Amino acid sequence: MYSSVLSATISGVEGVPVLVEADVSGGLPVFSMVGYLSSRVREAQERVWTALRNTGLTFPPKRITVNLSPADIRKEGTRFDLPIAAALLGAFGYLEHEKLQGVCMAGELGLNGEIKGVRGILPIVDTAVKNRCPLCIVPSANLAETAGFCGIKVLGVSSLEEFLELAKLEDWGASLVSEPESKEEKDEEYQDDFSDILGQEAAKRAAVIAAAGFHNILFIGTKGAGKTMIATRLPTIFPELDREDSMELSRIYSVAGLLGGERTRIRTRPFRSPHHTATAKALAGGGAYPTPGEITLAHKGILFLDELPEFSRSALEILRQPLEQRKIFISRVHGNYEFPADFLLAAAMNPCPCGYYPDRNRCACTRHQVENYLGKISGPLLDRFDICTEMREVPGEKLKHRSSGKTSEEIRREVLRVHEIQKERYKGTEITFNSRLSGKETEKFCITDKNAGRLLGKVYEKLGLSVRGYYKILKTARTIADLESSEKIRENHISEAVCYRSIDKKYWK
Repeated sequence: MYSSVLSATISGVEGVPVLVEADVSGGLPVFSMVGYLSSRVREAQERVWTALRNTGLTFPPKRITVNLSPADIRKEGTRFDLPIAAALLGAFGYLEHEKLQGVCMAGELGLNGEIKGVRGILPIVDTAVKNRCPLCIVPSANLAETAGFCGIKVLGVSSLEEFLELAKLEDWGASLVSEPESKEEKDEEYQDDFSDILGQEAAKRAAVIAAAGFHNILFIGTKGAGKTMIATRLPTIFPELDREDSMELSRIYSVAGLLGGERTRIRTRPFRSPHHTATAKALAGGGAYPTPGEITLAHKGILFLDELPEFSRSALEILRQPLEQRKIFISRVHGNYEFPADFLLAAAMNPCPCGYYPDRNRCACTRHQVENYLGKISGPLLDRFDICTEMREVPGEKLKHRSSGKTSEEIRREVLRVHEIQKERYKGTEITFNSRLSGKETEKFCITDKNAGRLLGKVYEKLGLSVRGYYKILKTARTIADLESSEKIRENHISEAVCYRSIDKKYWK
């Protein structure tokens, strides 16, 4: 007898439909599995067979063949245990073959018949939706993650016994089971606040501009000046993600195995801060079958690199492509993988190994040491920062007279207003923020008045900017103008934007 059921494998962060087929025939008793399988999938043979026996089922000695189609796509993970068991139950006559049609399922089996949670359940359910399956069966441990999907019924099962009981019901009892509750999780309550930062008004202003236009930002200055302090507070001034972005991020974190328990949905922009010992593979996503790296986990959020020159050159250079394309492509022997990588890059660094340059009264570094330290940051990477801001130690008077500035909540409202302006301006396009404008689009949307245009031309010649640098000044000025609710970019907007590009010329001559 023949039976089949739909499941899915994961390629990058997307689900790929896989048809699990089982055939039982006469002949020598043997159990074979085919279909370009990894060792973990092949091990399913023992897990499934033992789980079925321990559930109290008996099977006559037969020739069993299980195929996972298509055979040219490699199958990874333990998520095929449940669909293999279901296909076998159909082939042996414990389930009607028609019962399995239009049903997508995934889950790992324990030897006692327990159905355990798996990674990447959201892309699997998404695959079921795209293939117009009316029903998806997942482990109970993953059920909470699936809340919010439209057009499909999702059932959670915790054991093979429960699975068989559901199979006896009409339509698997889907009409009797309520939708998985979508917990109204509160926005993350941050312990830190922008009002905690004393002084550093220029750096805080730069941070607000970066958040408003999603501009990459570099903080450079003496040690202890508050670079990390400001950077780690960037998430507190970003508005909540919209539903579409939240679902996209949740799929990524589901594949990475970072959802579960109380965390069933990503609702706030991620903030990823890898240690400077992180390798290129850790950032990009490594392994023979890559999983999301830090670059992808920071999608729609912030990737913060503290002590930027301490990262390896290979790790830093790998950032260049995703910063331009908003995606990262990884090629392996087994295939090519694409991961989303639309993030804001924030970085902090000292100007020299000791951290006091250019104050020669305290800096003990030689000119050669300073140049070598700064030289770890390549020109092309430096050119991808829209904003570079310098920070110095806060004077003692500022510490004595604590004056609280704007709170994160106040700034967040301001940033949200600018986000809405951009959303309206770029309606009907794929552009979301000023920083994402291409060269042609920059000319179209970044309209300057006569004085601003003249000033920008002079700056371009004097500073010897690249074309990329020229457009970055325009895009930053566009965001500054939006903060001031100005339709056109004016001279003062260009002047401020230029200041954020001139700092790098001070250190990298």
